[in-house]
Amino acid sequence: MSDNAATTKKTSLDIASVIGLILAITAILGGQALEGGKVGSLLQSTAALIVLGGTFGACLLQFPLAVALKSFKSVIKAFQEPKTNNKEVIQEIIRLANKARKEGVISLETDAQKISDPFLKKALTMAMDGVEPKVLRDTMELEIANLEDEAEQPIKFWHAAGGYSPTIGILGAVLGLIHVMENLTDPSKLGGGIAVAFVATVYGVGLANLVYLPIAGKLKLKSKAHLVAKEIMLVGVISILEGENPRLIEDKLRSYLSRKEQDEQPDNNAMGQKRQHNRPGV
Repeated sequence: MSDNAATTKKTSLDIASVIGLILAITAILGGQALEGGKVGSLLQSTAALIVLGGTFGACLLQFPLAVALKSFKSVIKAFQEPKTNNKEVIQEIIRLANKARKEGVISLETDAQKISDPFLKKALTMAMDGVEPKVLRDTMELEIANLEDEAEQPIKFWHAAGGYSPTIGILGAVLGLIHVMENLTDPSKLGGGIAVAFVATVYGVGLANLVYLPIAGKLKLKSKAHLVAKEIMLVGVISILEGENPRLIEDKLRSYLSRKEQDEQPDNNAMGQKRQHNRPGV
């Protein structure tokens, strides 16, 4: 890893999210077409207005405006791979541990200034300031708790939308049927009312199960991965502060990786160690 230890990688597209959304929509519209139905029959502006307006109106009633705006912005995260790479985080921690073991914790000041991750930067700064490990842990665990609370807000918002949407869809269906009943004497208006009734239900159930709830689930997974990275940083910095052997720190931090990542890690470390042993004074 370069001296500018950002512990992050360039944002890339989450292929699974894109494929999943396209597959779901294609399957439903394709099934509609195979049954002889027209895709255009599912395009009902009235039904969309009822379901979307009702769903997000209910969400705005439940959540503050700031949370709602944050939740809409968070949708893009469901289609992006996490920026944090835990294997790279561990590699960076081990590099810092080796330097601190040879030159002392205070020698990490320059490295801390180059780190772009605010959490890791703060933890390292506290360590260099001589903060006791227990105080450092308590402080940074509060940071993790705050990060978790912030990440939970969009997740709860989209879960709520997934709960309201089917009910609003049923409400739209009832309104459509009321319209039908009011115009039984006018056959020209019956088709439109019935269409709104059924399409509103499709919109409500479809959006909940194909969009809102999957987004909430994907955001939850990515939030968990993000918090694991922060835990790795915290444990790593405390281990450095306590003067633990870098090899022991590495073994400890690798426990946070998946089995597949752990199997891949030794090769990367071996290459890194080989480069270090080839350097003068290592």
